[in-house]
Amino acid sequence: MKPGEIRYSGYPIEQLIGQVGFAHMVWLLTRGELPQAPQAALLEAALMAAVDHGPQAPSIAIARMAATCGVGLNNAMASGLNVLGDVHGGAGEQAVALFNDIARQEDGGVAPEIALRQGLDDAKALYGPYIAGYGHRFHPIDPRAPRLLALVDQAAKDGIVSGRFAGIARAVEDELAYRKNGRRIPLNIDGATAVIYAELGFPAPLARGLFCLSRSVGLLAHAWEQMQQGGRNKGPIPRDYLWNYTGPAPRTPAL
Repeated sequence: MKPGEIRYSGYPIEQLIGQVGFAHMVWLLTRGELPQAPQAALLEAALMAAVDHGPQAPSIAIARMAATCGVGLNNAMASGLNVLGDVHGGAGEQAVALFNDIARQEDGGVAPEIALRQGLDDAKALYGPYIAGYGHRFHPIDPRAPRLLALVDQAAKDGIVSGRFAGIARAVEDELAYRKNGRRIPLNIDGATAVIYAELGFPAPLARGLFCLSRSVGLLAHAWEQMQQGGRNKGPIPRDYLWNYTGPAPRTPAL
């Protein structure tokens, strides 16, 4: 940057404005080069698909609660963003890591079926029994996942991506079904976007950052809606819900 001059990785901002989209700029700033248009379109599809999942999501509920405390939109959004961790918001990063681990083992000469099993076992040892990117509390089949995979399949046919990680993701789903005696645990939004990020060459940690960018749209919308609705100090539980105290009985200090 100089007086009157702004460049991103060498590109003058005035030549980018009106010519490239937001997904292009995300790619440019994280990868150092502009993507091809089909690559940007695939990235945009992943970013668009994960913007929101309703007020029951912890990050969204927290943003709405923060908005009732008299803070600004940026504070409400930041409150929600700050809880996007390993359990809520980190599944995409873990799924990319799983897919990459299986691919690395295969590249090292391990048979695909063995790499698959070892990758799953390693992921369970590291993160626990739930495999990130599979299954959903509300949806028997997450409606976002099949559509995103279809876009990946088309991009693979067009030579934009290899399609390798879509194949690995489907193999993981098959292996999970085998381990569950035929009960399928379908790919969810985190797994589907992880396929896209892996296909596009984004490192696993960036998958969480990209999810944060995506979910920020939902945080903004919900916080703004809550501000329009009004209300003060909206708690995380309904006002008429009576909790059970299980601590010590009433007592006085022995001084």
